[in-house]
Amino acid sequence: MQWALSRRRVLATLSSATAAGLIGGARGMAQEAPPETTTVRLAKIPGICIAPQYVAEELLRSEGFTNVQYVELSVNVYAGFTAGTIDISMAFIAPYIIQLDAGLPLVLLGGVHAGCFELFGTERIRAVRDLKGKTVAIPELGSAHHVFVAAMASHVGIDPKRDINFVIHPPAESMQLLADRKIDSFMGFPPDPQELREKKIGHVIVSSGLDRPWSQYFCCIVAAHQDFVRKHPVATKRALRAIMKATHFCAVEPERAARMVADKGYRYDYSLQTMKEIAYARWRDYDAEDTVRFYALRLHESGMIKSTPSKIIAQGTDWRFFHELKRELKG
Repeated sequence: MQWALSRRRVLATLSSATAAGLIGGARGMAQEAPPETTTVRLAKIPGICIAPQYVAEELLRSEGFTNVQYVELSVNVYAGFTAGTIDISMAFIAPYIIQLDAGLPLVLLGGVHAGCFELFGTERIRAVRDLKGKTVAIPELGSAHHVFVAAMASHVGIDPKRDINFVIHPPAESMQLLADRKIDSFMGFPPDPQELREKKIGHVIVSSGLDRPWSQYFCCIVAAHQDFVRKHPVATKRALRAIMKATHFCAVEPERAARMVADKGYRYDYSLQTMKEIAYARWRDYDAEDTVRFYALRLHESGMIKSTPSKIIAQGTDWRFFHELKRELKG
């Protein structure tokens, strides 16, 4: 019942600052055709950092989507696109680039926020360079965790394939292994860093939201299946607009946003920490194309992709909706 009330009231409870930011969007909606489809499927993963797409549920309905579905996935959002079970979703940019390099028909649409990942380690690890010859736990090969560690390692001259021992464990198991010093390092995104800090397990080696160069680029980006964008361009823009409005809401109303995220099955205190720690308000300040270029170079250096950044950008991005929304959603 609490969630139902929150959904009905989400637009009414926007602060005056949020409302000011939506005036242009409302004007743009009035000039648009209705969405070509009233169904939209988004991912639901064990992560709080993609909060805007959870908060966006009622906003998606206001955009004309009467059937909003959240498809439960593991940490691997990208498998949902491969299986054809999701249409659009936020996720970490680097694995999206790997999927584009492999030929998956995705379109990167726009950035949402900068870093949410944190690399934790034992006292043996003081910097990324110390990962050479060490054991790092990840939930699966090809996951966002794995790809980000590999990108960080290659950036400081470490060959992640040869020099790091990756072991596969679920996050809860990995955190206990780190506490027991049976692994050297663990990469996590909310709510894992919040739990590690609460339990005083390990220490932060890199915060992608605070430490350069990672903090200078988008972390999570919105992508859609190529067929969805081609068949439903109006729906694509409307869905992206709902997510961007929700991103602003997360920034200016963190307590309400955290409650809505908690009603999706996450801890409220961890959700609130995430709302306050991630720079959701700065989505206009980062350059999505620069982000793709930066990560494509890192992945090319690590041998994880063969395509050049220019090829990835030319074949797998479409920023026109994002640029239009930057102009519309002023304030």
